[in-house]
Order: sequence, then C-alpha cells, then structure tokens
Amino acid sequence: MFTLTLFQNLQELLLDWLGSNIESLLLVNSIVVLLTAAFFWLVYWVVFTIFRRLSHRVLKEDSQVKPLRIQKQEILSSREVASILNRTIQIISWVIRLWLVLAFLNTVLGLFEWSRAASESLASNLAEIVGGIFQAFIDYIPDLLTAAIIIAISYGFLKLIKLVFEGVEKQRIKVPGFYPEWSKTSYSLLRLLIIALTMVVVFPYLPGSDSPAFQGVSIFFGVLLSLGSTSAVANVVAGIVITYTRAFRTGDWVDVGGSEGKVMVWTAFVTRIRTAKNVEISIPNASVM
Repeated sequence: MFTLTLFQNLQELLLDWLGSNIESLLLVNSIVVLLTAAFFWLVYWVVFTIFRRLSHRVLKEDSQVKPLRIQKQEILSSREVASILNRTIQIISWVIRLWLVLAFLNTVLGLFEWSRAASESLASNLAEIVGGIFQAFIDYIPDLLTAAIIIAISYGFLKLIKLVFEGVEKQRIKVPGFYPEWSKTSYSLLRLLIIALTMVVVFPYLPGSDSPAFQGVSIFFGVLLSLGSTSAVANVVAGIVITYTRAFRTGDWVDVGGSEGKVMVWTAFVTRIRTAKNVEISIPNASVM
C-alpha cells in the first residue's frame, strides 16, 4: 500500500539520521506510529465530516431532492427518496471508514519486522476478498442481463394485455363470446400466470440459486404457502367460477347465507353486498358458491 511504503521510507530516513541503536529505534518507531495514527485520524475525520454534511444536506427541509414519479404518479415522495439517499450515503461512509481502519492496522503492522508477516497476510486476504467479490460481479453480468431482458419482456407483455383487457371492459374492443365483466378476472389470472412463468424462467439466473441453502429456503416457503393458503385458494376458485358462470352482476339483489342486499363488487376473494340498512358486508366467495 502507498501509505505503508511512505511511512516505511520515513522510518528508514529517521533511523539513518538518528542511528540504529535501541533508543533511536524505539524513538523512531514511536514517532512513526504517532504520525501514522494522526494521518489516518485526519483522513477519517475528513471522510466523516464530508459524508455527515452530505447527509444533512439531503435530509434538511429545503433540500433539492425531487420525488420519484412516473408521469403524474408519485412512486416515492421526496422524503422517502431523501431517506434512501441518506442510507446509501451512510453505507458508503461506513465502508470507507472500515477500509481506513484496516489500512491503518496494515500500515502499523508493516512498520515492524516481527509483525510484517501479519501485515502482508492481512493485505493479501483483503485483496483476495475484494477481488473475489469483483470477479463474481463480473461473472454474473451475463446472467443479470438475461434476467433483466426476460423481466422487461414480461413487463411489456403485461402492459399490453392490460390495455387489451381494459379496452374489452370498456367495450372499445369486442371479442365474440367474451363478456366485458370477465376482463378483470381474466387479466388477473393471465397476469398471475405470466408472473409465475417469469419467476420460473428467471430463477436459474439468480445468484446462489443452485446452492442447497437457497433451494431449501424456497421449498420451505413453498410448503408454508401451500399449507396456509387452502381457504384462500378455495375462495379464488369460487370467485373464478362465479365470474365465468355469470351468476350475478353488479347491482343485482341477492340473498347469500342469510344476508340479503345489492351486489356492490366482487373480487378474487370476497363478494361485497350492501343490505337494505345500508350496511356493507363482505362474504367469502366459497360461501357464495
């Protein structure tokens, strides 16, 4: 490292000037260690001050941080964007400060003959870790691009079919034998199918997807979801049957399970009716069936 070489040269110059006896060696080593500590403390303080001011500038009330928008839809408010930027700044700050601490230890250990081997080992291990992370990222770039392309294609296809089904629902597009009230349910089912297929295709390109731990966690969540979603699946299936059999429409007066009222809306899980007393009741679709 540059700092290690710099302070080693300073150490050699001082020893040449003061001599190589025991007293001079102790004095020179003490001076060099103090100078090393002062140098790294100064750099650490500068880094801490810069990132603290950046953090304050991002979080202050009159900051120039803009909200994240897609056309007129606000995805993240300016406060949320500022919070994300602040966390990113904090992470970068801590990474740099950790690197400075490790560099200080490596420099101090490299100044003495008895600890120089530990310094070289620390430097080589750090270089190996950083190099391994960088190489893994480089190797993952093709898979990352493939996954991004697959997700982008799926997203574009979802936007296209959403426009088509919205047109069918508003009767701007007419399909023989396909009723407008089927549009939302059909879009939801097709959307779920496309997302599931996309996840299946993208899964092999995720980092660590071939590791036993990743596969074990995936199986665990799959079993947990299947055991906990029995009633939810029953309601969804019942909702699909209700939709495609056209059992009723919005505005119909129905009597379900002793509750009588007008159908306001039905979703994948429940049907909402409004009674004669103007009370809105949610009934699971499985009970409606």
